[in-house]
Amino acid sequence: MKTVVIGSVSENAGKTSFIVGLNKVINQKFCYLKPFGDRLIYRKKRLWDYDSALITSIFGLEQSSDEMTIGFEHSKLRYMYDEAGTKAKLTEMVNKLGNARTPLFIESGKDLTFGASVRLDTLSLVKYLGGKLILVISGDEGKIMDDAAFIKKYVAMTGIDYSIVINKVSNLEDYKNNYLPDIKEMGLKVLGVVPYEQSLTQVSMNFIADKIQARIIAGDGGLNKLIKHVFVGAVSADMANNRPGFNRTNKLLITGGDRADMIAAALEPGTAGIILTNNMVPSQNLLSKATEINIPVLAVPFDTFQTAKQIDDMVPLLTKDDTERIATLKKLIEQNVDIKSIIA
Repeated sequence: MKTVVIGSVSENAGKTSFIVGLNKVINQKFCYLKPFGDRLIYRKKRLWDYDSALITSIFGLEQSSDEMTIGFEHSKLRYMYDEAGTKAKLTEMVNKLGNARTPLFIESGKDLTFGASVRLDTLSLVKYLGGKLILVISGDEGKIMDDAAFIKKYVAMTGIDYSIVINKVSNLEDYKNNYLPDIKEMGLKVLGVVPYEQSLTQVSMNFIADKIQARIIAGDGGLNKLIKHVFVGAVSADMANNRPGFNRTNKLLITGGDRADMIAAALEPGTAGIILTNNMVPSQNLLSKATEINIPVLAVPFDTFQTAKQIDDMVPLLTKDDTERIATLKKLIEQNVDIKSIIA
């Protein structure tokens, strides 16, 4: 079985999105494992890894997502398996996948060191299962250069067959002309440089509702709307209308449920959704209008500041229903990554 381990030096570099875009381009059957779950969700009284569940849902994989992961907690894994046991368990998981001709993509934890104490870090996975290692790196020019130098200094000495993909680059041509040559001079094999795409950072109202466990009290027909801007309604409606941020399209309004003036002003086609804080609900006529024009209205128990902070801190994870974002990922990978080197 052809094995490719996908890892990253730092968190949120784009490993899962890279796997999705890559396999959309390859367009053939594949297998997937994420031995150490690090992005937990609780569904049907069981723990799942979000990334595993996502890959399963998008590609209709035969394995259930909970069979793709050994565990979720350092404390439990430390006492369940020693090194021999870890290797044996990984080998067992791979053998259950069947067809030796089917490519296997293994996603490591959130960064290069995650899982090292339980022998499930990125380099250990390659050591136990073999195959190629692809490291996805992202950030500003200095961060990418630091990651590349770290890889050259510490990963190269392991003797592992590795290469890198540089992700989320703001100015593609400028980067290729002024920074990429320095990385190549280090002797690193660069499979591609993928540009930053703003639409990939946008999430839907449905995603927001799920992540903050909000009540949907109106407009559920518009839950797939994507959010481009966030406006906190802490001023009067008249003042808000004079601020450019309030008049942007695809905006999310966060305000109190007692702010009927703000809610009424936001009930227009440019609004992606409204979050009402402190569990306060406005009059029924406002909710009926929101439902009529498909503007989702969510209610949360938190105050406006807490809610805004939760939204600001939220990682824009991909979902199985993000057809446009998935298509964008496919296009970006197809145009900017050396696919043949990966599947050869």
